[in-house]
Amino acid sequence: MTQLDASQQAFLALVRAGLWERSSQLLPYGEMDLGAVSRLAEEQAVLGLVAAGLEHVSDVVLPKEEVLVFVGSVLPLEQRNIEMNALVAQLFDRLREAGTNPVLVKGQGIAQCYERPLWRASGDVDLSLCGDDYEKAKSLLLPQAVHVSSEYTSFKHVGLNLAGGFEVEIHGTQHTRLSRRVDGMIDDVQREIFYDGKVRPWMDGDTRVLLPAPDEDVIIVFTHILHHFFFEGIGLRQICDWCRLLWKYRSGIDVKLLENRLRAARLMTEWKAFAALAVDWLGMPVEAMPLYSADARWSRKGARIVSDVLKVGNFGHNRKPSTHRPQPYLRRKFRSFWARLGSMLRHFLIFPRDSVFFIGGMLRTGLHAAVRGE
Repeated sequence: MTQLDASQQAFLALVRAGLWERSSQLLPYGEMDLGAVSRLAEEQAVLGLVAAGLEHVSDVVLPKEEVLVFVGSVLPLEQRNIEMNALVAQLFDRLREAGTNPVLVKGQGIAQCYERPLWRASGDVDLSLCGDDYEKAKSLLLPQAVHVSSEYTSFKHVGLNLAGGFEVEIHGTQHTRLSRRVDGMIDDVQREIFYDGKVRPWMDGDTRVLLPAPDEDVIIVFTHILHHFFFEGIGLRQICDWCRLLWKYRSGIDVKLLENRLRAARLMTEWKAFAALAVDWLGMPVEAMPLYSADARWSRKGARIVSDVLKVGNFGHNRKPSTHRPQPYLRRKFRSFWARLGSMLRHFLIFPRDSVFFIGGMLRTGLHAAVRGE
């Protein structure tokens, strides 16, 4: 079992309390450092959940001054989410006027699965478009960007920054680059969304925003988790998003369809390991976790994933240089290679076969992208 110090255990207890809005006790974890808990919350992009969890502590009187720090951290989250929701509504209105049919994936849509949507740390706006709509969206939005990142034409993805520091990503596919099997399954899911109408509505103010239907959204969110887990690093926020999505739609998830899709993509091992993590470490109710197996093998894998998540941080936060000073090219490449090597070793201990297989797929994709100049 993964050994955590008192602050890490208290941090996870507060995440559980905030995630499910339930009572929590901190005394069993001994002496904790609220400053360390705050740093973990920032690294994992779950400040809002921890702040919510503090409201449910039932056995400790926490220092008022330190609690106020957490409360203060929530106010900018709320304001940013309000601004992000307004941006999403504006983007959807404009894209529809241009004759496209966008679907919002992850981000602000998933936030609606939480008890307190405005307390979820916002990221970028991910727009999924099908066929020619991808190019139409680019033509509309790129001229208004402050900055545009390099486009990955092989899997139709481009990112842009708008005024105000908002990041928008336009996706023609939801490919993970893990393997052809995984991306083939995701393509089938995308066809279900756009051609069979597998969507659900969210009223963002006066604007009707379309999100993937729960069965399809679960696949998009989970494969996104795996992409970042194997290639960059994930934080608890992404895993909590997955848990809240499954919880909100627990009575409507088609478990047989989910199982067929996971088996087709050969992702059942990863699902069971992350399911054990969700139940063992995040307090996910067993009845709401599809395909959960109470097996020590999956619990061990889940514990190792927790260790990796705490070590790496949200999107590799803890692997990035602590200084903003420019570094020589070779030094940057060496740091990147060394970090990736360490990740490969940790992942090999959890998923021996798939870690090698997925890294091979990543290298092939990288080679093809380099040939195309991406």
